[in-house]
Amino acid sequence: MTATPDDLPPLREVIRRHGLTAKKSLGQNFLFDLNLTARIARAAGALAGVTIFEVGPGPGGLTRALLALGAARVLAVERDERAIAALQEIAARYPGRLDIVAADALTFDPRSRFDRGPVRIVANLPYHIATALLVSWVATEPWPPWYDAAILMFQREVAERIVAEPGSKTYGRLSVLVQWRCTARILFAVKASAFVPPPKVTSALLQIVPRTTPLPCNREILEAVTQAAFGQRRKMLRQSLRSLGVDVPSLIATAGLSPTARAEQIPVAGFVALARALAAARGLGHDTRT
Repeated sequence: MTATPDDLPPLREVIRRHGLTAKKSLGQNFLFDLNLTARIARAAGALAGVTIFEVGPGPGGLTRALLALGAARVLAVERDERAIAALQEIAARYPGRLDIVAADALTFDPRSRFDRGPVRIVANLPYHIATALLVSWVATEPWPPWYDAAILMFQREVAERIVAEPGSKTYGRLSVLVQWRCTARILFAVKASAFVPPPKVTSALLQIVPRTTPLPCNREILEAVTQAAFGQRRKMLRQSLRSLGVDVPSLIATAGLSPTARAEQIPVAGFVALARALAAARGLGHDTRT
C-alpha cells in the first residue's frame, strides 16, 4: 500500500484528471509511490524552517512529501504547463507554502525568490538536463552558494561518475568539478519500475553538500584543464595538455605531477594544482571568482 501524507487524491487520479501523460521530450518519469517520495524527502534532513527549491515537480508527488514533512516553503519550477493546475491544488492544500513558477529551470535563476534561509535543492531531475543543472549549481558565484545541500535523482551511471574516485574508469571531468567544491555520495538506488513510464536505466539518489572553503582555484581555468586532460584521457598529461597553449613540461612540474600520468590517475587536488599553475602562466589569479 502507498502511504497518503495528506487528504489530496492519489497521484494516478491526479494525472488522469489533468491529462498528464509523460512526455519524452521533457524527460518526464513520474513517481507514483508516495512511500518512495517520502523517503526522498526524509533524505533531505530536517525540513522545519527550510525553503526547498524543486525542479520538475510534475504532478507533485515529491512536492506533497516535502510539504507534509514540514518544509517551510517549496519553490517549484515546472516547464510543463499541463502540470500547473495539479500543483495549484497542492498549493491550496498548503496555503502560503508552495510557490509555482512556470519556467525552464535551465534559464531560471531562483536566488531572487528566497527571502530567508536555509535553502535546499530537492528534485527528481529530468534526466536530459540533470547534468547541465548540476554543473550550473556547482559553478554558481559567489561561493559558498545559495543552497546548503542538494538531494537529486540521477541516472545511476551519472551518479557513479559524480562520486567516482581517481583510478576508476568512471572518474572524469564531472567527478573533478563536483568534488572540488562539494562532497557527494549516493544514498540509495531506485529501480526503473518505480517510475511511470519506467526508464531504461536504474536511478540513484545523490546527496551533494557544498564545501565551505574549497581549494583556491579559478573555476574557468579548472574547467579548461579538465577538458583538455579528459578529452584525451588515454594519453599522458604531457600530450593531452598541449591544447592549453603553454609550456606543458613546466606546467606539470609546477603542479608537482608526473608527465606520464593520465587524467584518470590525477586526484582533484592535482587538477587544482594544474589550474593554479596555468593561471600563473597566463598571469591570472587562482581564486574561485571567474
